[in-house]
Amino acid sequence: MTLLAGLRLASPVLVAAGCGGTGRELAAYGPLEALGAFTTRTVTLDARAGGALPRLVETPSGLLHATGLPNPGVDGFLATELPWLLQQRARVVVSVAARSLAELAELARRLGTAPGVSAVEVNLSPPDTGPEGDLMTAREPFQVGAAVAAVERELPRGVPVLAKLRPDAVRVVEAARAAVDAGAEALVVGQALPGAMPDGRDAGLSGPAVGPLALRCLTEVLAALDVPVVAGGGITTVADVRARLAAGAVAVQVGAALLHDPTTAARLVAALSPDATSEETPS
Repeated sequence: MTLLAGLRLASPVLVAAGCGGTGRELAAYGPLEALGAFTTRTVTLDARAGGALPRLVETPSGLLHATGLPNPGVDGFLATELPWLLQQRARVVVSVAARSLAELAELARRLGTAPGVSAVEVNLSPPDTGPEGDLMTAREPFQVGAAVAAVERELPRGVPVLAKLRPDAVRVVEAARAAVDAGAEALVVGQALPGAMPDGRDAGLSGPAVGPLALRCLTEVLAALDVPVVAGGGITTVADVRARLAAGAVAVQVGAALLHDPTTAARLVAALSPDATSEETPS
């Protein structure tokens, strides 16, 4: 059993936002209820069609993505995606992003009244917002604090806020402190880093390529703050998970690895189960 911001999770392995689709795409590879939590694709107030194709490009040791964050909007999510996830007995963390603080607050109000939302993850620095380029990016600590506060004050007690921070080597501790001071009950260190597609479009870089930097930022945050942290960035193997947990993270998020091998999260859950044998070390 893993404890995260007051939540009791079946496993320390969570799915990262956007990498499990609606959940239906992963259900064939293992029960969603066995995961620590399923983080939804990032939900916005209004529906978004997403960016132009191609949206994914492999790069050495990583993955470039320029998705534009397609989603059905909060009303569509609450009507179709959330009920299905709850039928699967998944613990649901809803990722959110918005064009303004007012939109973030409205998202929090609507999600706060929806049964079955375990937590809300604020996507503070989405790197691949598509041609609109209209979503907020919290580049400064005061912006991080304002975004977290806008969400936290609209959620009911018992629905924690997770602040997702980009693992930049500069000022990540200041951003983390601002998020905690504003009411975030936990942090997620492992957002994609800014990159560019071969045609020059803005993109996010995820996968093993960002792992060492994410691990450095994780250790810096944990050295400075006493707060639960979920680690992301290049989590692929059991060794990756154990390294993050040994560094002090309470859980991990598996993201880009699922797009290469959709069994990754289920395999890691099984390997980390108390019933697993010491020989189980899937890659």
